[in-house]
Amino acid sequence: MRIAELTQDSWPALERLFGPNGAQSGCWCTWFLMTAADLRGRSSAQNREFLHSRVCSGKPVGLLAFDGDDPVGWVAVAPRLDYVRLAMSKVAEPVTPDEDLAGTWAVTCFFIHRTARRRGLGAMLLEAAVEHARDQGAWIIEGYPVDTAGEKKGSGDLYHGTLSLFLGAGFELVERRGPRRALVRKVFH
Repeated sequence: MRIAELTQDSWPALERLFGPNGAQSGCWCTWFLMTAADLRGRSSAQNREFLHSRVCSGKPVGLLAFDGDDPVGWVAVAPRLDYVRLAMSKVAEPVTPDEDLAGTWAVTCFFIHRTARRRGLGAMLLEAAVEHARDQGAWIIEGYPVDTAGEKKGSGDLYHGTLSLFLGAGFELVERRGPRRALVRKVFH
């Protein structure tokens, strides 16, 4: 298994992985990158173009996992301030109102091809996201996972990752944000 940053050169692999539906409902992993007003009424093709333009401009958007030449997984990881939707989210609300988020990166989404599920790829992608953020100068990386304790969830509910996945990767539970969600962080020293 090989995991690498999404670039212009690897863009066609992301298109293959996400398929005609853009991973989930035509989103193309743009939901956190735009306000609700900006996202409203957009087509899957427009979302694809939006993400592609970010990749072409050199902005970090995420990592792709490959099994040989086949793309099998994706994790969205970028500076938290790039994700405008997080500024309006109760789940991702800063711990303190005056918190400096400039060095904070966020893991917002996972997408694993159905043929690659239940093989530990989520953990590999999360580990790679942590290393990537650290290499890019982050001093904190955070996530907003779903707590699946006691109930089984479908893949459409798990795109944020699970609380157990993040805790297993050494993230600390900062705070529960509702009955099923949490804010978790890993601080680089």
